[in-house]
Amino acid sequence: MKTPSKKPIKGKAARAFPTLALESVLIQSCGGLVCGVDEAGRGPWAGPVSAGAVILDPDDLPAGINDSKALTHARREALEIEIKARAVAWGVGFASVDEIEEHNILHATGLAMCRAIEAMAVQPAAALVDGNYRFRLPCDVQTVVGGDGLSLSIAAASILAKTARDRLMIALDAQYPGYGFAGHKGYNAPVHQEALRTLGPCPAHRRGWAPIRALLEDA
Repeated sequence: MKTPSKKPIKGKAARAFPTLALESVLIQSCGGLVCGVDEAGRGPWAGPVSAGAVILDPDDLPAGINDSKALTHARREALEIEIKARAVAWGVGFASVDEIEEHNILHATGLAMCRAIEAMAVQPAAALVDGNYRFRLPCDVQTVVGGDGLSLSIAAASILAKTARDRLMIALDAQYPGYGFAGHKGYNAPVHQEALRTLGPCPAHRRGWAPIRALLEDA
């Protein structure tokens, strides 16, 4: 049995929609099921990082799966339901703000990805992971630069990661009102900057991030 290449796959040309071509190649080399893995929330100033993992059924694919960033909020939510209903297996994992502070964002992302795979009802033999960093996961790993635009499984995982994190940020907005988490989801935005200046950071903020740390130092 061949193991996945350690070199990241790089897309050479933009495609209208991702396909299962990379999954088919990896299935042949690993001899088992292949999942796609992607994250959401590595860059925000607040909230956890999330990850999704999906094994799609090639005979029962929801129409319109694409990189979550290319879809509207309503389309992501509709596809989330279809993916969960029709996939062979799926999972979502999080790494908390405290874990981001303890491990750094890169390793916390890997932790969220591990949890997403471990949450799946069926475990994969290998994973296609968006990006060029080879995380240590519970299965073999093949990295794919721009994977959410090339691999249907990664695109599906990006949808689950994004929708799950968005819901959590809406809940944090209710818990910590005034920061606008429901709107900007913890990312840098003028309303977020103003709230930080007037209210200071809350427990949902990543205090190791430079803008948050600067506010704490000035307080």
